Amino acid sequence: MWQRIQTLYLVVALGLVAALFFSVKSFTVGPVGTRVDEVKYVAFIPYLILLIVAGLLQLLSLTAFKVRVFQMRTAVLAALVLLGLQGWLVFDYLAAGDGVLFRWTAILPLIAAIFDIMAARRIFRDQLLVESAYRLRSRK
Repeated sequence: MWQRIQTLYLVVALGLVAALFFSVKSFTVGPVGTRVDEVKYVAFIPYLILLIVAGLLQLLSLTAFKVRVFQMRTAVLAALVLLGLQGWLVFDYLAAGDGVLFRWTAILPLIAAIFDIMAARRIFRDQLLVESAYRLRSRK
């Protein structure tokens, strides 16, 4: 399991999603330039739900290494959920006022989605290799 590169991609994506549970999305800047109010990802319930769903899909994809098609589909689904979260963050960024600054952690869902897509491609490549070897064995 750990010797495959797609497992490492999925672990990195899971780590990025887990980091979002503890990080700050944005903060409000006061008149002097000091931070007045910090907003975490888990403070907003829809963000929390998307993070939980993405984290569970990541864990499911990480542990389903014997069923490659299911693993690939859950990785792609996790990437789609993360891209939806990223789109929502972009919308919030564009709708925010002048006094709201977003942290660099706002791009972590996009990076995690990229790792999920890379893992899904490697899982697909492994599945094609297994199917071609099975075809060669069945011809005898």
